[in-house]
Amino acid sequence: MKGYMDFVVEPAEGRYSNKLDIDGNEFILNTELQNHSYVSRIGLVISEPYFNDTKIRKGDFIILHHNVFRRFRDIRGKEKNSRSFYKEDKYFVQPNQIFAYKRKKEWLACEGFNFVQPIKETKMFSDAFEKEGIGIIKYKDPELKSIKVNDLIGFRPGAEYEFIVQGKKMYRVPTNQITIKYEYQGDEEEYNPSWAQSS
Repeated sequence: MKGYMDFVVEPAEGRYSNKLDIDGNEFILNTELQNHSYVSRIGLVISEPYFNDTKIRKGDFIILHHNVFRRFRDIRGKEKNSRSFYKEDKYFVQPNQIFAYKRKKEWLACEGFNFVQPIKETKMFSDAFEKEGIGIIKYKDPELKSIKVNDLIGFRPGAEYEFIVQGKKMYRVPTNQITIKYEYQGDEEEYNPSWAQSS
């Protein structure tokens, strides 16, 4: 089965990632259908479209939009699949819904997107755990030439969207929302909460 312009994808580890293992005990973190925070965002490409102008290939794992695998209730309270749903564990995914892909055990960002790891807040009297609008670029847009992986960058607050990638909390930041490249001061430390490491 091939899509005309869409990839056919299946969830890598189920539609929802709402379980946590602590000392051999499984805990369900969320049972709400509507909450997008617990929808799985990792898929496996099982078929490329006939017209594929991306670098994504069959067999690649991909990071995709949270609405692809999501279920929801309509205005009458009836449970429904997203419009991406094709049939059991098969979904049509448009190229603009894919933000990164995994090739040879390495994640690569798609054009227009970057993945940034937040850094710890160092101000003594701040109640925040991480600095807002600042982070270390881990997977970068291949078209972004002026910035390298592991550079410290700034981005517009509100432009980021949270993902867990290989046990690390990261933000997906569109390239056009990156505002500055900083020089390291020497006290920057990556922020990765313990709940992200167990995902």
